[in-house]
Formats: sequence, C-alpha cells, structure tokens
Amino acid sequence: MRITGRRRDTSVAARTPTGMSWAETFRTAWDAVRSHRLRSMLTMLGIVIGIASVILTVGLGQGAQDQVKSQISALGSNLLIVSPGSTISSEGVRGGFGSASTLTLQDADAIADDEAAPDVKGVAPVTSSNTLLDTSTTNWTTSLVGATTSWPDVRQRELSSGRFFTSQEVSRGAKVVVLGSDTAAELFSGPANPVGQTVSVGGTQLTVIGVLASSGSSSSGSTEDDTAVTPISTAKALTGSSSSSVSTIYVEASSEEGLSAAYQEINALLLNLHDVSAADADFTISSQDSLVETANATNETLTVLLGGIAAISLLVGGIGVMNIMLVSVTERIREIGLRKALGATPSVIRNQFLVEASLLGLAGGVVGIIIASVGAWGLPDLIDQPVSLSLVATVAALATSLALGIGFGVYPATRAARLTPIDALRSE
Repeated sequence: MRITGRRRDTSVAARTPTGMSWAETFRTAWDAVRSHRLRSMLTMLGIVIGIASVILTVGLGQGAQDQVKSQISALGSNLLIVSPGSTISSEGVRGGFGSASTLTLQDADAIADDEAAPDVKGVAPVTSSNTLLDTSTTNWTTSLVGATTSWPDVRQRELSSGRFFTSQEVSRGAKVVVLGSDTAAELFSGPANPVGQTVSVGGTQLTVIGVLASSGSSSSGSTEDDTAVTPISTAKALTGSSSSSVSTIYVEASSEEGLSAAYQEINALLLNLHDVSAADADFTISSQDSLVETANATNETLTVLLGGIAAISLLVGGIGVMNIMLVSVTERIREIGLRKALGATPSVIRNQFLVEASLLGLAGGVVGIIIASVGAWGLPDLIDQPVSLSLVATVAALATSLALGIGFGVYPATRAARLTPIDALRSE
C-alpha cells in the first residue's frame, strides 16, 4: 500500500510571525499608529515644534548673514577701508573710533602711486559730515560726502540720471552735488527731475547734476542711498575746513587675489609716511571679509543660542515618543505573548516597535518641515527679516527626527522583545 505524503507548503513560513517580512512589519506598525490617531498626533507634536523651530532659527540666522554679506559687498568690490585712529584728550580719555584726523589727501595720493602700491586699482578719499539740505519747499538732513572723481568706480555706484562731477570741478570747488536716490526723493517729490534743480547748504546754492542709482544696502545703521556727494574741495568750503585731512580712504584692490597684498602695501606705506610702528599705528585698515566676520559674530551666537533652546523641544518630543511606546507595549502584552507563542522571535517583536517609533519620528519631522517652509514664506513680511532655508539643514532635521524615533524607541522595543510568552499570556 502506497502512502502519498502531502508536500509541505513552504509559503506558510512566510506568513508566520517568525518569517515576517519588512513590508509586513511596516504595515503592522502603520496600522498600530493609525488606530490611535489622536494619541499619535499628540506624540508627534513635540517633534513637530522642535523641527520647525530649529529650521526657522537656522534660516533666520542664515538670512541675516546673507543680508549682511550683500550689504557689505555693495560697498564695493575688493574694497579696503582705511580709517583714522582715535583721539586722546588731555585727561587721558580715548575718543571714539575714527575720531582723529590722521589721514590726509597726501596719504591717498601716495596709496594711488603704482610703484608704492602696485596691487591697488583705485583710491577714493572722502570727508563726511551731516548737513541740512534746503529747497524752496522742504528740507532734509543727510550725509554730505566730499569725494573725488574716482569715488563712483571704487564704490561701484552708478547714476540713474545726470552725471558725476569732473576733475576740473573738483579743482575749482564747483558748487555742484550728486544726490542719493532716497535724498532726491525726499527733496524733490513728484514727477519733476531733480537734475538741474538747486539745493541750499548753509546758504550756499548747489546745482544738482546727477542722482545715484539705489544700492539697496546700508552700512553702520544708515542707508547708502541717503547721501549728497560733492567735490571734496566744495565739501571743505561748506564745512569751513582748510586742512587736507580726510575721514576715510576707500581703496579698491586690483583683484580678489591681490586683496591681501594691497592690504600689506597700504599698511607698510602709511606706517612709513606717519613714522609710527605697527603697535602705535594711528590708522586701521579693514576689508570686506573682516567686516562680514564682525557683523556675523553676533548673528551666529544668537543663532546657536536660539537653536539650542529649540533643540530642547526635540528632546521633549523624543521623550514623548518613548513614553507612548511604553504605553503601547503595556496595552499589547497579550498580543505580544500570543505572537511569541506562535513562534515570533524577539527580533521580530523588536523591529515592529522600532518601526512604529520611527514612523512617529519621521512623520513629525515631515510635518515640522512643512510648517517651517510655510513660516519661511510668511515671516519676512511680518518681521522684515529674510529667512533662508538650507537644504542641508532640512535634510539634517529630517534625519534627526528619524533618529529620535529610533533612539527613544529602543528601550520600549527591547522591553517588548524580552517578554516571555507565559508571563505575557497570563497578564490581564
């Protein structure tokens, strides 16, 4: 008698808890998260707030740094700024930065010498003071800048209308002025063209020969578009100064690579002309890089501080994930015991709870990124501050949220995996 054996169905193993695939593990974990929607959303809330806060904080810091960089870059390409030192009173009190009169037109001429400073492309000495401009209908207080013909090239400024003054007008102290766009708008509102109009400075009539195009930048808290530029000889006559001193010397290097060389050449030249040592230098030279670094120092510190505070909410969110997973393990002890009795290994149980925690963390990260993106779109209009979202920071935030879910889900998953079938099935 022949007995025919029944062939063993190997696909049964794939359907048992022992052979549970990752796709099945993911589906089971998703069902568990979805079956408690409100609890899952509340659990993700901490991670959502943390991720959104961190991304927006970093975005605000990066936006501020980009804004500072663009503003300083607008001062001129490859620019070096030579400023005088500070005065010391008879009582030994040191004055503010740039309060001395140690820079002169002769210094500017020496820097412009190709043999003395071969890496210098252009030099623009200026005097600066605040003054009141009057027209027949209004008046406006602005910065009166006395400059030479090289000023627009060194400062990279263009004119929207009219022209800049010539070297002959500088030599004879012509009564002409070039207005910044904001200044022109304040003094000459309406369709009238400011070019050809006159403004009065202390009773002296100046003819407007040009209007500068907007630079869209600011420096030291004042806009670069609120200014009135006259020949330096005219500015000295208006202020009653007969000295050759200047308030600042702007220097344009021949190239970005030659900026450091130009710095060294100017420094050595002025030390020699002023007959002082480096320790007793009566001037300072700053570059765009140093200005950017100084301006960004506070922004970076504030960004780190606020980012650290925002990161605390991420920690709270991670603790919330661990707490809810422990509750989930407690609620499903009998289920865990039954699955183990049917052959589920500890690794299968552990993986399921880890995937659940990962889903909570990942979902919180995605929602947090969406909220941060909406905030980055709407905040600049509310706080007048740019927000620059970084792809690196966004990806890092998403990875962090996933890591938080996994990290804070390890203990609950391990606890579930260590339950013995008998104890789990006996529990009420």
